[in-house]
This record gives sequence, structure tokens and C-alpha cells, in this order.
Amino acid sequence: MTSTLAGTGESGGPVDPGNAFKLLLSCPSGLPPSRVSVDFHPSYDRIPHPDANLEDSINEIWNRRLEENPSLYNGKKFRYAGYALRHVDGLDQESSVCLHLGLTDYRTFVGTNLNPLWEKFLIPSEDDSVRCQHTSSPLGNGAIVETSDNRILVLQRSYNVGEFPGYFVFPGGHSEPEELGISDHQNDKGLTQAADLNRKVSQEMFDGIIREVVEEIGVPAESLTDPVFIGISRREMNVRPTAFFFLKCNMESKEIYQVYSRAQDGFESTQLYTVSRDELRKMALRMPGCHHGGYTLYELMIQTVEDARQSSRWL
Repeated sequence: MTSTLAGTGESGGPVDPGNAFKLLLSCPSGLPPSRVSVDFHPSYDRIPHPDANLEDSINEIWNRRLEENPSLYNGKKFRYAGYALRHVDGLDQESSVCLHLGLTDYRTFVGTNLNPLWEKFLIPSEDDSVRCQHTSSPLGNGAIVETSDNRILVLQRSYNVGEFPGYFVFPGGHSEPEELGISDHQNDKGLTQAADLNRKVSQEMFDGIIREVVEEIGVPAESLTDPVFIGISRREMNVRPTAFFFLKCNMESKEIYQVYSRAQDGFESTQLYTVSRDELRKMALRMPGCHHGGYTLYELMIQTVEDARQSSRWL
């Protein structure tokens, strides 16, 4: 498990700043739910910026967006504030990760991370949680889905969406606090209740990604394997963090194309691609940075599997 890896999009043509990323956490062996925990606490919520004018711009931007689109919904999101690694007997294969999550909402995300002045919300610091303490930073999720004929699912975003229209992305979205009935922090909870809530939030990380794949691709949940967590990537533009998971689907590409046309959230994308590893590498250069980082997390996972196979041949 690696806690500091970085990268940027590199191609033969002009550099796309939206393609740059940083890997905040890499778990190339893939972690099951039993090795991913959550500390959900108000101490991980966003800290308001001391510049009153900058804070006021959050409401101003949101109100303008509402005037343009009255149907916008200010939903709650889990806020990413870092993580802690836990090792057993110093063996990496026994490691687990605890995600530090607070609570935020879509309005604050639009007003901080997507603010034209988003860089002014950042604090100069090597500590990522300090650097981004004034941003909403909702934790997105993304799925690297491998079909039974060894292809990877990639979507092309609709040209009507707000962020990165027309770009290639993996299926994903966000885990939802409202799925667990969370609308605010309940500070009067005892230790037992808090521990139970942490377990439920951790499970929602895994349930949420299955829900996104089902809704965006149209495949039945029973066709998917249990996801494994492979790390967190952050798009450098707008400091947008996303947790990535790997899972397999027992359907072939041609079957998935058929169900995609009936997908619940198909309006968010214009086309589904099932691609080879080589094709995926080229498409990654036309992905938002957080998803380009997701591709890199997948490549690190594949390399770990290949290295393990190579080592076993020598035993």
C-alpha cells in the first residue's frame, strides 16, 4: 500500500490541465470491505475560509446556478479529509486503511471546488488535508469494470453535463449519505452508535459503487463481483478526489451493450465503450484527471498481479 504517488497526463500533443492528477493513496493488491474502515466525524468537515468575500462567493455562485437551472438539488455528500494506514505485524498484505470523512453538500462543492477562484481556497501545505481544508472536496467514486471477455467499460460523458463534457470516464458518481438517512452529524451519539454508523458508511463506499455501475451501465447487480478498493486519485484542477474500485462482470461486451440502452442514468453519457488495455491507455489521455488517476491505479493493480505471478514461477 502506497500513500504518496503522483502523476500528470502526458501525451504527444498539448497538455490538458484537466487531465493532471495526483494519487493520494494506492492499494494495488485491492482491499475488500473488511480492510477498509471509515471515521465519520464533524472534525473532518470543511473549515470556512477567513476571507468573508470568498465565503460569500459560495452563495452567489450557487444562486446564479439556481437561476439558470431551478431543478438543481443540494444533496449531501461525504467529504474526503485524508486517511490512516494500519499495519498488522508490519506486513503489507495485512494492511488496512481508515478513510477520514466529514459531511458536505453540492452547493458548497459548486462554490468552492468549482469556483473560478478555487485556488484561493487552498492553503500552502504539504499536508493534503490542510491544503484543502477550506474546500468541499466531496469524495467521488469510480469503477474499473472488467467484462467476461476481458474488456474494460468506459463511458463518454454527455455534452450537456457541467463538468468535462465529452470526456471519457469510468462508471461512477458518489456514495450517498442520504442512502443511510444522514442529513447532519448527530453529536449526541454514544461510542457504540458512532462505531455502528462508521461501519454503515464504510459499507456504503462499496454498495455505492455497485449502485452507480448498475444505474449507469444497466447491468444487474448479481452480474458483478464484490468490489475491491484500489485507491484514491485527485484531479489537480479543482482538487477533486475520487475513490476507485475494481470489479468484474460475468457478462460479455455484446450483452452489456444491449442493457446499456436501458440504463437508468444513461442520460449522463452518450456512448459506452468496451476496450482493451492498450485502447484504455490512449483513452486515459482524454479523461478528467481524477479518472486518469483511476486508470493509473488500475495499471498498478495489474502490475502487482503480474509481478506476483512472475514470483510464483520462481518458487
